[in-house]
Amino acid sequence: MPREKGRKVIAQNRRARHDYHIDDTYEAGLVLTGTEVKSLRAGRATLTDGFAHVKDGEVWLENVHIPQYAHGTWTNHAARRPRKLLLHRAEISRLIGKTQEPGRTLVPLSLYFSEGKAKVELALARGKRSHDKRQDIAAREAQRDIERALSRRRKAR
Repeated sequence: MPREKGRKVIAQNRRARHDYHIDDTYEAGLVLTGTEVKSLRAGRATLTDGFAHVKDGEVWLENVHIPQYAHGTWTNHAARRPRKLLLHRAEISRLIGKTQEPGRTLVPLSLYFSEGKAKVELALARGKRSHDKRQDIAAREAQRDIERALSRRRKAR
C-alpha cells in the first residue's frame, strides 16, 4: 500500500497569529480514535478556541472541535474531548519550563496530515495587547498601499 506524500492541511487557526506573538513552533502527533481520523479526512475540524497544556509530563490538546463522524455508530467520539499530543521528552521538558513563564501559552496553529499521519503545529506564544494589534494592522495597510502604488506605476509604463 503506497503512503501519502506531502502535507494536507485540514484546519488553520488564523486568529492565533492575530492575537499572539509567536515565539516558537513545534510539530506534534495526535492520539486519535478511528472515527476522529475519518472525520479529519473529511476535512472537518475547528481550532478556534483550542489550547494545549502540560499535565503530569504529557502535553494535552483541549477545546479542539472534531465533529462526530457522520457514518459512525455507538463507537463515535466526543467532539471536544482532550487529546494527547506526541512530542519528544526533551521538547516536553523545554515546554514545561517555557510555559511556566508569565504570559506564555501553547496555541494550535494548524491541523494537517503529513505522510498519512495526523499532526498539529503548536506555537509557544505570548498574548498581544490591543495597541500591538493596531500597529500590526497599520503596518499591513501601509504595505498594501506601497504595493498598490508600485503596481500602478508598473502599469503606467
